[in-house]
Parts: sequence; structure tokens; C-alpha cells
Amino acid sequence: MGSLLEAPGPHRQAAIYVAGTAPAVPVDADRLRAAAQAMLSPEAFAYADGAAGRGTTRRANRHALDRWQIRPRVGRDITGGDMRATLFGRTLPVPMLLAPLGALELAHPHADLAVARAAAGAGVPMIVSSQASFAMERIAGEMADAPRWFQLYPSRSAALVESLVTRAEACGCEAIVVTLDTPTLGWRPDDLDLGHLPFFFGKGIANYLSDPVFRALLDRPPEEDLPAAVRMFLGVFANPGFTWAKLAGVRALTRLPLLVKGVTHPDDARRAIDHGVDGIIVSNHGGRQIDGAVPAVTALDEIAPVVAGQVPVLFDSGIRGGTDIFRALALGANGVLIGRPLFHALAVAGEAGVAALIANLIAEFDLTMRLAGCTAIAEIDRNMIRRGEP
Repeated sequence: MGSLLEAPGPHRQAAIYVAGTAPAVPVDADRLRAAAQAMLSPEAFAYADGAAGRGTTRRANRHALDRWQIRPRVGRDITGGDMRATLFGRTLPVPMLLAPLGALELAHPHADLAVARAAAGAGVPMIVSSQASFAMERIAGEMADAPRWFQLYPSRSAALVESLVTRAEACGCEAIVVTLDTPTLGWRPDDLDLGHLPFFFGKGIANYLSDPVFRALLDRPPEEDLPAAVRMFLGVFANPGFTWAKLAGVRALTRLPLLVKGVTHPDDARRAIDHGVDGIIVSNHGGRQIDGAVPAVTALDEIAPVVAGQVPVLFDSGIRGGTDIFRALALGANGVLIGRPLFHALAVAGEAGVAALIANLIAEFDLTMRLAGCTAIAEIDRNMIRRGEP
């Protein structure tokens, strides 16, 4: 049996303490956010950090998570440990994925490429966004055989949807994630008060500008007339008419695992399973779509028993540390997605920042597991937590 110092948590702590200086990438989520804000333009920070309406959903996500209290068990041997999880046949070092984030060039010029390299180095899946700043093929080229998925916004153009899915398969993506909660953009005052949305400036639309179906819609190549390409993107991006029936059309396009993201109602979870999805991502888009929506972790608590192991359930919206990962797993999630902290870490230190964030999250999750008395993912269940007072 090895030394506890060989475990990810104690090892990470020791590396920081031995260095004897403050890490370049803050460990604390709030200080990381503040460091990113200091480096970003007001427009970039508003896009990443903003929320719908008065921000009540974003705040509720954190408040609801913090209400769940961990019940540590003591007197257990915690020198062993196994954080591995399996999703769709792929064994992961930790039940964590990097969420699809759009317009990452606002944070760092290397954008998705930096995230891809850091994800590959850690063996953590990256979910490549439809709104990536580089074409998915170039992102995949940074990852060799490391795991990646592709997130799809259903377009008004069925041919474009088919093209994007086909490209995702061809560049080695192992699952398709269909985001259902954005048939149109939510009311986001932080962006509106600055009069700024990156897509209007041609940012975050590389997967469209590089797509043969999209390019065929244009009178002139985007390299010659970017404003016209932007207008075309704005016309085909959102699909307010996308329904469960149309999800069946996406299902028919691929044999890859198909997940839906943005589910917060148990009835929609049931309907998703009825329509043949392979996984559900419980998410309220980090509070970016509807002000006053149900907190994501509350939805997870309601949805996990309904799904009851029929398909994997992932959780997104509000994860800021290893204790949050533990809480989500205890409530029935099979894994979590890391969103805003990823943008912050990328802004602070590029690829190295993302790598540090991943290492810190893994370390805190490892320590939380051990200190709670668990040495394997399977031991984290509803008995390990309780709901505290409002």
C-alpha cells in the first residue's frame, strides 16, 4: 500500500506548499474569478460571467448546492482510493468533463486549442462547443486519442445539423450532446448594457465558417465577406421549432451516444429516455437562460430517482470545487461538467491555467472523498449527505 502522499489531493497540496509561493492560478474559485476579471475586457467578462435577468438563477444554483451538507464517516482506512468512472465504455480518471463553452477566444487567443491540450494531458473529456473559436477538426488534432465529445445547437438547417454531426464523428468525438435549453438566447443584461455579443463580431462561429454546408449558403466565402457570413449564422443558429420529434432526426444521424443537455424537469427526463437518448445532462445553462428557474441541483435531486440508472445522468451549473462534485455524485449524478471556472482559468494562464484548474478540482475531490470516509466512487451515495436549513 502506497503512501497517502501519492494520492492526488495530498500530492497537490505538497507540491504547492513545497514551492512556497502563491500559485499563479488561484485555488479558490472566487479569487480565480476575480483574477480573470482583472485580465479580461468588460465585454469578455460579461459574456462569460453574465446571467439572465437579475441573476437569481445563477445565485440559486450556488445556494442550493451549499445547502447539501456532507456527512463524514470516520474510523475508516482511507489510504487506498479510486476516483475512476466509466461513461459509454470509456474509463475516466475522475467523473468530470469540461463543459462546452463558446467564444473562448474572448479569454485567450489559443482558446479551445489550449483547453484541448490541458484536457488531453489530464485524460478528462472535453465537450467541444458548436460555438468554438477553432474548427472542431483542429481542436481534435490537439488531443490525439484523448476523449472528446461534441455539443450541438440544433440549427434551423437540417443539412447543417447533419454536416456538423458527421464532422464530429469523423474527428473522433465519442458522443453528441444536444443542447435543448437555447431555442433562443435568454435576456442577459450584462451583455445588453454593453451592446456586445461575440457572434456579431464573427467570434465563436469557426465551426460554421469551416462547414461546407454553411459555406454553400453564402454568396461569397466568409474570408471575403465576414459580415454576410455573420448574418447567415444569426439566421440559422437558433431553432425555436426544435421538438422531441425532431430530436429523433438527430438520433437517426449517428450511432454515437446521444445526450441531451438542459433538462430540469422529471417529465422531460422521462421523455428524453422515451426518445432513445443515451444520457441526460441536468443543467439550467448556469443561469444564463431563465431568471428565476429551478436551481440545477434541485432538478438533479428530482430527476436522478426518475432515471434510476436507465441512462447516465450528468450535472452542470454551479460546480466550483471538489465538494460540489461529491455532492452531485451523492445525489445520483454519474459525473459533472465544469463551466465558468474553465473560462476563468483559461483567461488567467491559458493552457497552464486550465491544467491547474483540473488538477485542483481533482485534488479537492480526492480529499473530500477521503475525509468523508470514501475510497471509491461507488461509496458516494445519498446516505453521505443531508439537506440543511434554507
